[in-house]
Amino acid sequence: MRRYSRITGTGSFLPPKRLSNADLVAQLAADGVESSDEWIVERTGIRARHFAETGVTSSDLGAEAARRALDAAGVAAKDIDLIIVATSTPDMVFPSAACILQNKIGANGCPAFDVQAVCSGFVYALTVADAMIKSGAASRALVIGAEVFSRIIDFKDRTTCVLFGDGAGAVVLEASDEPGLLASDLHADGKHVDILCTPGHVCGGIVLGDPLLKMDGQAVFKLAVGVLEETARAVLAKAGKQESDIDWLIPHQANIRIMTGTAKKLKLPMDKVIVTVDQHGNTSAASIPLALDAGVRSGRVKPGDLVMLEGVGGGFTWGSVLLKM
Repeated sequence: MRRYSRITGTGSFLPPKRLSNADLVAQLAADGVESSDEWIVERTGIRARHFAETGVTSSDLGAEAARRALDAAGVAAKDIDLIIVATSTPDMVFPSAACILQNKIGANGCPAFDVQAVCSGFVYALTVADAMIKSGAASRALVIGAEVFSRIIDFKDRTTCVLFGDGAGAVVLEASDEPGLLASDLHADGKHVDILCTPGHVCGGIVLGDPLLKMDGQAVFKLAVGVLEETARAVLAKAGKQESDIDWLIPHQANIRIMTGTAKKLKLPMDKVIVTVDQHGNTSAASIPLALDAGVRSGRVKPGDLVMLEGVGGGFTWGSVLLKM
């Protein structure tokens, strides 16, 4: 009998500290940086974001999201046999956030590793977990996206500091004799490295280069809308589906204009798009599982629905997953 994987539980967690646009604008003004709620909303659709307190790490946020996903799936942590964490902001250079998180939830012993594909990271991680389950290498996986992007934001750059937030989302992916994850489509093109990057690194005990996020917003926007349409059509073709078959589009929550542009190209109304960017900002690898969990827990995303997840991020990376809930 052919082996498949299905999502059996979702979970998410946002740090308690919530900053509205007004809160952030006041904080920036104290440092001589000008912005406004109207400027932020018009360009991004973002109205608020959450920042982790000092000392709270990606693995802390991810562990809480993982616990909620495990509860939803009715699965004990000790029964997980694979953990993959998608993150660009791990707790430390090494070991991986996945290993640290594994110990926090009590799932010790199974393989645990990080995937780094920035905002496409969750789609990459889910595809890897699906392949491992289909091959028989795992039967019950935790796939997590967790970020503390507030640690790498340049708060003197108003074009980027208003965009990002912290958070985590998780799913339990289990082996099944019925198809759940129907198809995936992954890509990367390293020639676009410079348009979205955090170029600093650690060497000889000091940070070399610039450890803060840099982005060419116009270049990212132009590239993102095109590749998101391409990967959406590619994954539909692989699964033998049409745009009209999609019940829910859950894109990376980067910018409402990118999301509406993608939906328009796929001829999908915005009431078929799960939107959380207004309340969470761009949480990078956490944004898709956060939005998925919001859709599930609100009752909009139901068992049997055909859901498309798609992301695009630094690298440049992009990809999509088509799944049946």
